[in-house]
Amino acid sequence: MKLIKYFLFFFILFSLNNNSFSKDPSALINEIVDEAALILSSEDPVESKIIKLNAIAERSVDINGIGMYTLGKYRKQIDDNQKSKYKRLFRSYFLKSFSSRLVDYTNPKINVISQKKINDKYTIVNSLLEATSKRPQVKIDWRIYTKNPERPLIRDLIVEGLSLARTQKEEFNSVIQNNDGDINALFKTLEEFLIK
Repeated sequence: MKLIKYFLFFFILFSLNNNSFSKDPSALINEIVDEAALILSSEDPVESKIIKLNAIAERSVDINGIGMYTLGKYRKQIDDNQKSKYKRLFRSYFLKSFSSRLVDYTNPKINVISQKKINDKYTIVNSLLEATSKRPQVKIDWRIYTKNPERPLIRDLIVEGLSLARTQKEEFNSVIQNNDGDINALFKTLEEFLIK
């Protein structure tokens, strides 16, 4: 789970903080950047920022979709009760991971460069995170789920060519494989993170 901090940081860093979802994926990302910057640069208490960021993620990121993808082949091997438990744990894990770290960041500068419709379900939006004195320029490609064009949702980010959802999938699968295919090992890992 080493990359989960990076993964979730980017997923929520640019999430939308209103109910008027843009139909155009590029416009969506631009709105996300503006809204996130306002929250992160505000003088609100940390607790208030976390609440707002959690609400943003619930509306703009397909948390359930990401969670089921990261479960990989094991999603077909668990029963309904285990699936419900996993979804609940993953959602809490996702929210806690980004909200506990994101509040340390302020006013990121993202420039949308282009977009490409892959099919009716997905559009890739290409962007650049501007360099600062503390970090280099970063290429970020947003994988936007557009099956419902009225409500596009973030499904993945490809940061400098690395799919963060795929990386998380590999890490989760490694936990399960190292415990003889026991899904409860992943549940335990997520639960331990949540009580820290």
